[in-house]
Amino acid sequence: MIEKRRMGTKVRYAFDNIMSRGTASLIGWLALISAVLILLVTLIVYLNNLGPEDKGFFDIAWMGMMRTLDAGTMGGDEGPWGFLFSMFAITLGGVFFISILIGLITTGIENKIEELRKGKSVVMETGHTVILGWTEQVFSIISELVLANENQKRPCIAILANRDKVEMEDEIHQHVGSTKNTRVVCRSGTPIDMSDLEIIGIHGARSIIILSAENGDPDSNVIKTVLAITNNPHRRPEPYHIVAELRNSKNLDVAKMVGKDEVEIILVGDLVARVIAQTCRQSGLSVVYTELLDFGGDEIYFHDEPGLAGKTLGEILPVYEDSSVMGIVKEGTTPLLNPPMDTVITANDKIIVIAEDDDTTKLSGKTDYAINVDAISSGPEPEPVPEKVVILGWNWRAPAIICELDNYVAKGSSVTVVANFEDGEEAIKKRCAKLGNISVKFILGDTTDRATLDGLNLPGYQHVILLCYSDTLTTQQADSITLITLLHLRDISDKRGHPFSIVSEMLDIRNRALAEVTRADDFIVSDRLISLMLSQVSENKQLNAVFADVFDPEGSEIYLKPATVYVKPGMAVNFYTVMESARRRGHIAIGYKLKALSGDAEKAWGVVVNPAKSEMVTFAEGDKIVVIAED
Repeated sequence: MIEKRRMGTKVRYAFDNIMSRGTASLIGWLALISAVLILLVTLIVYLNNLGPEDKGFFDIAWMGMMRTLDAGTMGGDEGPWGFLFSMFAITLGGVFFISILIGLITTGIENKIEELRKGKSVVMETGHTVILGWTEQVFSIISELVLANENQKRPCIAILANRDKVEMEDEIHQHVGSTKNTRVVCRSGTPIDMSDLEIIGIHGARSIIILSAENGDPDSNVIKTVLAITNNPHRRPEPYHIVAELRNSKNLDVAKMVGKDEVEIILVGDLVARVIAQTCRQSGLSVVYTELLDFGGDEIYFHDEPGLAGKTLGEILPVYEDSSVMGIVKEGTTPLLNPPMDTVITANDKIIVIAEDDDTTKLSGKTDYAINVDAISSGPEPEPVPEKVVILGWNWRAPAIICELDNYVAKGSSVTVVANFEDGEEAIKKRCAKLGNISVKFILGDTTDRATLDGLNLPGYQHVILLCYSDTLTTQQADSITLITLLHLRDISDKRGHPFSIVSEMLDIRNRALAEVTRADDFIVSDRLISLMLSQVSENKQLNAVFADVFDPEGSEIYLKPATVYVKPGMAVNFYTVMESARRRGHIAIGYKLKALSGDAEKAWGVVVNPAKSEMVTFAEGDKIVVIAED
């Protein structure tokens, strides 16, 4: 009895193993049983001479197989009852087996669809861009890469995130729309899991973008992801091109230690803080940055021009009609923006230019640039004076913005912070302990309360920075508070008759159109700026060093200086004249901003980057020249 039970258990175990092997195995077993049934019935009919006289063994086997596949075939059978019962038996077996087969195929297809929906199938791509992680930035990154890929053949973007594949695809379709010739593939998985990285085809990727999570410990996850890529036992021998964002600069050394030369780090906190600190003092600067960072207009390229060997930087500045020289890259060194004008160009140097495309930078061949020497101003630049800045609102970037402001303003300047954040004063003391040029005062208050704003005497401040409460509120809630505060600020400005510059941080670029009615001087869509930079560096890793130089307070940066510093107002001049005036001061002119168009969004708020050099422009008081300079 025990032996019978043991045998029954073994049979059930063997049956369970067969069932667990999947659809293909079950179909194979079903085909085998069907073949055995057909063969058995054929032998019975053949050996007992029950079939038609003119039918041999293989004919009877063929008849049996047809009745297995189609029950209606036996309707026309004639012959002895033994033959008819044999065909009936084989037909019943066929009905049973075909029913099972249809069920197996249906289940197999459903399982495959479910597997694909879960995003676990392997991406068989090479030369594609991989995005690891998921934040609101992913939509801007995809949009920019789609523009960059327009002249590529079968480009692909593969995304791996711990989200449902179908949900990711739906959101991309909603926020991005058409991706033109670029295919976007989504897969579900964890970027720090090596097996999940294999799904996305990480080893064949042209570039890899690692996004910082919006909660938890984002920097740790980024560093773990870099480790999972670079220390993968199946990694490729060629170096990876990884672009990763970090929030805290204290984690920079560890990230570089892990990624070595294979990773380019974007410090998002420092980046946005510097942009806000610079832009609050120079309205229109964020438009310049956006123009240089996105793929829709002019961009930064590295250009070979051996024919310029032997000339100095000052001599090559006007050699392009439709491109603007920013600096040079000496072989084996980091890019140099606005080096000394007497720097000699060699045949191996690359020229850093602003151009519409990488193939539009061509020597104009001009020798006479029609420079109007009489229109060049020779007076000194205005001396810096102490400034008063008020910061309304709070997020984790606030202390960094204060520290960055300290690098740009004159000694004796002050910053007042008003925010509904109880730990704000302690955070400022902790992170802003070594300020040299500014003093800081913190006031706990609601920035949407009119009485609070009226009590600040806002006309006494030159610059207002409005930060969103991105740490504690949703995107739309934070932007709503920003919009309400902006409306109060403009009303105060109009009623007091005293203008002050307002720079507002926005989270959702779609809310920028609504905010334009407040006539703020500038809007910083922080996530979009970061997305643009990640996209650019993913296409060309050398650009990270350029951007680091541009945003670093040390060395040369981009400034908007009064046009009257360079040319006399009211005189029509070409941009060659502006460039010559800037050159004499050790600056590189790359554009201008017209005050008369500062309220026109369709004209980019009056900002023109990389203008046609021969075009005549008449500058007036209040206009600015966009230059690269040390201060």
